[in-house]
Amino acid sequence: MSLKPQSADWLLLWTLRCLGAIAGAIVIAIVIFLVLEALPVLQQVGIGRFVTDPSWHPAEGFYNLMPMLWGTLLAMGGSVLIATPLGILSAIFCQYYAPKWLANLYRRLIELLAGIPSVVYGFWGLVVLVPLINRLHPPGTSLLAGIAILTIMILPTIALTADASFTKIPSSYLLGAASLGLSRWGTICGIVLPAAKSGLFTGVILETGRAIGETMAVLMVCGNVVQTPHSLFDPIRTLTANIALEMAYALGNHRSALFVSGLVLMGAIALLVVIAEAISQEEIYG
Repeated sequence: MSLKPQSADWLLLWTLRCLGAIAGAIVIAIVIFLVLEALPVLQQVGIGRFVTDPSWHPAEGFYNLMPMLWGTLLAMGGSVLIATPLGILSAIFCQYYAPKWLANLYRRLIELLAGIPSVVYGFWGLVVLVPLINRLHPPGTSLLAGIAILTIMILPTIALTADASFTKIPSSYLLGAASLGLSRWGTICGIVLPAAKSGLFTGVILETGRAIGETMAVLMVCGNVVQTPHSLFDPIRTLTANIALEMAYALGNHRSALFVSGLVLMGAIALLVVIAEAISQEEIYG
């Protein structure tokens, strides 16, 4: 016996509500777990020591996370600044300039790039990219290598998101622009980009989140030296790489301090979500 339309809608509504509640409960459980694991070191040494200590040497009682936080932010920021215009421009080319066969081929290649495991990117970067940078300026493993590998990794995210956003633009917008005599580039700048703004911003948030959370590739190409970089050629260590390197043998306050790093990363992702929500609300009500 088939369900009536109203009964089917009611079932779907409560199914979605339950799934949403489960997802929210998982996030809350993760945050609680991180807080409980980080609490011992926060109670003993305080929050300020994670900013003011001379360095990161937990065995000696030093817990400064700032060099690794700067390394994370600089690698993420550099890759996003490069990947975002490249991804959007490539999607524009795919949608409005490329022949259909070339656009389809391009999409398949970008989807292939999106599916490659991060360890493969890291291995390629270690074998090919790092020696190239070493010829330019030793040691090769550096902030520049991290930015380059992250740019390649997050480029498919913004390119595919932008391409999907452009596809959803009503054809009436383009016909209206053509009837007004706008050039192709004028239509893109004046009509397409403003209409796709929400989707493009979503792509930027997604690529930023991936760049912040990437571990294996940056661990392999960045050198893993705990220092605040002063040039693109300085080795760095990110927060994610630090957790991956030290969690296997960390004990006591050292282990607890690594969970503080996890809380910092969780806070960065939460900040991205808040910014995205604020901009969405502004677009709706403003």
